[in-house]
Amino acid sequence: MDAPRRNVELKARDGDPEATLAAALRHGAADQGILRQKDTYFAAREGRLKLREEDDGATLIAYARADEATARTSAYHLVAVPDPTALAIALDAALGTVVVVEKFRRLLLWEDVRIHLDAVEGLGTWVELEAVAPADSDLSDEHRKVAELRAVLDMKDEDVVATGYAAMLLAQGAATDRMVSLARTAMDRAYAPYSNFHVGVALRDETGALHFGANVENGAFPQGACAEAAAIGALVTAGGHRIEEAVVMADTELIVPCGGCRQRLSEFASADTPIHLAGPEGVRKTVTLADLLPYAFDLEEAQS
Repeated sequence: MDAPRRNVELKARDGDPEATLAAALRHGAADQGILRQKDTYFAAREGRLKLREEDDGATLIAYARADEATARTSAYHLVAVPDPTALAIALDAALGTVVVVEKFRRLLLWEDVRIHLDAVEGLGTWVELEAVAPADSDLSDEHRKVAELRAVLDMKDEDVVATGYAAMLLAQGAATDRMVSLARTAMDRAYAPYSNFHVGVALRDETGALHFGANVENGAFPQGACAEAAAIGALVTAGGHRIEEAVVMADTELIVPCGGCRQRLSEFASADTPIHLAGPEGVRKTVTLADLLPYAFDLEEAQS
């Protein structure tokens, strides 16, 4: 398999796009015009997968990138797509659509750095730098160029963000409907021949990726696994570190996680993490983890 392409990226909020454009042009950037882009994200098992549709074609992009509020490396594969509508239908059926990001992008080029002045639906205006690296680069030159442009464009520390547009939209609630669907799928697949109590759980991690799991019972009753444990296992296996949102579903009265699972959730979630308590029809009530577990066991406090 061919090695992935790489670039060094930096993204920040842009409160004055006209000033940013003027500064980039003064520094020698060439204006390449306006692009209209639609990025459809799918539930990849590893990394991230999106279908980018533009006026002149479409590209499937598989990439991996750390979420850090600094210049970071992105490794990616690009595949030209002749029929994006058919591919989107197939990927949605196989993996599920997570979120759609639509934006107008003004593209500028400075040396081998792409400067993106983005107006993103639902998120406002942003500036993004992408320094494309040759295959043999140690990335030091790319980091130098990004640092130079960051200073030229006055990208302040407080404006630099760690996450991408998809994760930002998901954090605003765009993920909830998809998570409800995943929780319902997990509930339907639960293995509960003894209790007939089927539970499904869906989680959103810090990158915006979604994970889900079902309860799995065992004839030796203590050996069964709750749906929360299964979903957390899927999150960790996929490389996630934090739970940003959860849906817990059962076809019964209002479902709440058991005591042990509240503690399991607290290992990866914060007190204000939203937990949606759902039935097959959708969310019935939303609480925080602190509502469910006001006195969670804290290992640091226990050791102090």
